[in-house]
Amino acid sequence: MTKRPRRNHGAVFKAKVALEALKENQTLVELSQLFQVHVNQITEWKKLLMKKAPEIFDKGKSSSKEQDVKKLHAKIGQLTMENDFLAVALGHIGDPSVNR
Repeated sequence: MTKRPRRNHGAVFKAKVALEALKENQTLVELSQLFQVHVNQITEWKKLLMKKAPEIFDKGKSSSKEQDVKKLHAKIGQLTMENDFLAVALGHIGDPSVNR
């Protein structure tokens, strides 16, 4: 018995098979024969599609989070510079060798 070489399926193919499985017009065995994919693989792709489907509609919300993170990073940088400046300035005030 010869082994079939490992196949890498693209995302479009996986989505197509998973959507057909969700429609339930055909049994998993029929889909397996039609697409030449094992039943367990179809089941995994179907579960993954069901799990990730809500994220498709939440894309707009995640971009606002990314913008908030960018603003926070900028604020952190600004505060760090101010702290460094004030630390140097206050160090000079307490130093008796500084001319006033």
